[in-house]
Amino acid sequence: MEVRVRYAPSPTGLQHIGGVRTALFNYFFARANGGKFILRVEDTDRERYSDESLQDLYDTLEWLGISWDEGPIVGGPKGPYIQSERFNLYKEYAEQLVREGKAYYCYCTPERLDALRAQQQKEKSKQQGYDRHCRNLSEEERKALEEQGLKPVIRLKVPTGGKTSFHDVLMGEITRKNSDVSPDPVLLKSDGFPTYHLANVIDDHLMGITHIMRAQEWIPSGPLHVILYEAFGWEPPLYCHLPMVMGKDGQKLSKRHGSTSVKDFRAKGYLPEALMNYVSLVGWSYDGQREFFSKEDFEQLFTLEKINKAPGVFDYKKLDWFNGQYIRQKSDEELLTLLMPYMVNAGFVSASPSEEEKQKMLSLTAVAKERLKTLSDIVELSRFLFETPKYEDLSLFATKGVDLATATKGLEQAFEVLKKGFAEHKEFEAIEEEIAAVAQQMEIKINGVFMPLRVAITGSTVSPPLFDSINLLGLDETYKRIETALGLLKSEV
Repeated sequence: MEVRVRYAPSPTGLQHIGGVRTALFNYFFARANGGKFILRVEDTDRERYSDESLQDLYDTLEWLGISWDEGPIVGGPKGPYIQSERFNLYKEYAEQLVREGKAYYCYCTPERLDALRAQQQKEKSKQQGYDRHCRNLSEEERKALEEQGLKPVIRLKVPTGGKTSFHDVLMGEITRKNSDVSPDPVLLKSDGFPTYHLANVIDDHLMGITHIMRAQEWIPSGPLHVILYEAFGWEPPLYCHLPMVMGKDGQKLSKRHGSTSVKDFRAKGYLPEALMNYVSLVGWSYDGQREFFSKEDFEQLFTLEKINKAPGVFDYKKLDWFNGQYIRQKSDEELLTLLMPYMVNAGFVSASPSEEEKQKMLSLTAVAKERLKTLSDIVELSRFLFETPKYEDLSLFATKGVDLATATKGLEQAFEVLKKGFAEHKEFEAIEEEIAAVAQQMEIKINGVFMPLRVAITGSTVSPPLFDSINLLGLDETYKRIETALGLLKSEV
């Protein structure tokens, strides 16, 4: 049997971490088993649908290097792969169930359903949801309702007794009483639009899907889908409900934890290989130790058995660490190409820099590489090269336990050491040792001298290594800035 899996998102929002992990797991499983990865667009929610979301889906998969074997754009033998292009199909199958007595036409108006819901809540009724009012209408009753101009929906006849079970690769056997399944849900709306459940089951069957990997939040829909498969006389695929993606607080990952859309991560400067690697480890582990995997590694090593049952925790700091590791694997030339758009967007350099500017950028890249967590970090790390510091917050000069007067004195003495050291062509390490000796003589921590020096030169407490910053800036500009900073400090203390 050929493995056929699918990623079937609804284009109603940007691709988020949980959805992308589902796509990756399906893709890797298909590749590891020599099967097919199918992309299907479930666009039946027309109120929330957006072209931007659809394009974001395509852009995200392309950015991650995930290609689909069948689906929109590439086509395939089981198409069309966009649900809005398959409406006639859903209508045919829904009406087939009506003819076979497994579904029925319901004429209940929204007003009746609202009143029913309000009454059930008021009475705290044990029976919540649809009351199967139209389940056993006679042909005469149906015709009378249609003569009133009422357009029916089609509802599934869910068995009122017994149980429904299905097997899940991770969770084992899952059983639910039929009386607890949504009572006779709508399959086809009055406007001819299918509901998610109908379209999903029909498409999975007709597209030959063998394994369904989706989030555990879909487990409650499992019994209903199995009932639908049985109504059609079809064999259900094998289910594997994936563990939830949580924040560090144990709650489902959401915007309150930070960015969740891949578009945001791209904009901030996360590399696709880093995001793919880290996200794939949220809920999957090869041996509990190995952390770094290429796309090709996952395509060979991925198995369902190594997916965890427990929720996976998405740790933003861990992602930063992964991204930093991948950044440092790039050559300076490769990395500069990735960094340039951020510096151009900040107005630091032109889109077509001169050869001299390129060399300067390469030097910057080499010294900044070790301090980058994301590509966008380069903007603040390199700002001092393109903008003269304004020293608006003088408190930056004073580290913990060091007042402004002491910081000023430390900066003044460090400046003398710096000028003398460069004049005598001393090595950076020797000058650094002499500046550290200033702190020792003043009986303050080393940072109490180095920090005011760093802030004077770069205007920030975070920058590339101090002597690399001086080298990039040049001695004339370095001295000029320190003198300006000292003048401001002395006027304050």
